[in-house]
Amino acid sequence: MRQAYHISLSNLSELGARMCGVASACLRDATVAVLEADLSLAEQVMARDVELDELRAQAEAQAFDLLALQAPVASDLRTVVSALWIVADLQRMGALAMHIAKAARRRHPQHVVPVTVRTMVERMGSVGVHLADQAGTVLMSRDVQLARSMEAEDDLMDGLQQDMYQAMLDPSWSAGVAPAVDLALLARFYERFGDHAVAVARRVVFLVTGENIGGDTTPSIPV
Repeated sequence: MRQAYHISLSNLSELGARMCGVASACLRDATVAVLEADLSLAEQVMARDVELDELRAQAEAQAFDLLALQAPVASDLRTVVSALWIVADLQRMGALAMHIAKAARRRHPQHVVPVTVRTMVERMGSVGVHLADQAGTVLMSRDVQLARSMEAEDDLMDGLQQDMYQAMLDPSWSAGVAPAVDLALLARFYERFGDHAVAVARRVVFLVTGENIGGDTTPSIPV
């Protein structure tokens, strides 16, 4: 019975890591879609929404079963409760990637991203993918040091968002209003994607140490 219990706890981390992988792949492909005006790839990203929903449903069902049947305490309770918060963050990451893909579909056959800021969007995409991949590693390894280090890369994403805004406000901006609106939304989607990846890392720190480093987004559970 206890062996099955610990297997179920481990499965929660594995489901979270799989969701990280899906979110990472969705962001990578969505970025290509907006850069290359690739309608087919954008639609492939949006089709993966069902996959994320199914993984979240599996994780939630397993967490609720553990709460109802095993009455976990201390660190095990933190694991179960944190898992419920983590899968919500991960599903939101997937949704943000899909918002980016929808921009490619909405503007097709035109390109969403002007040549002048193409490198900036590529960079935001690569930072977001790396953060998602790191979040998956943190979920499986419970590496607190790696979790904490993700904050610096999230700061880089915030800086890229500000750089994008400055580029659009510069007097030399010539792409027009509609592209500026699209890019402001895209920058926000990338920035929020990074925030949710870091939220996952913070929740792992919480479940390992009991330390609340996530502000009021992390529930207080006794050690």
